[in-house]
Amino acid sequence: MSSTDRDVDHALAYPEPPASPLWHRHGAKARPLTDAQRQRNRELLVLAQRRPRPRSRRTTETLAEAS
Repeated sequence: MSSTDRDVDHALAYPEPPASPLWHRHGAKARPLTDAQRQRNRELLVLAQRRPRPRSRRTTETLAEAS
């Protein structure tokens, strides 16, 4: 018995199953954005990056006092 026969993992000797058809996209591709849509996205991104996130207002009353 040669060394190559011992080193082979026979579980890996079989070919891989074919890829799932769900991994491939077939059909219409997405439409490219218009210049106006790109500009709007840029403006929204700039606003989102500059403006702090809104926080909920805290009341001075406790839950027990509110009842």
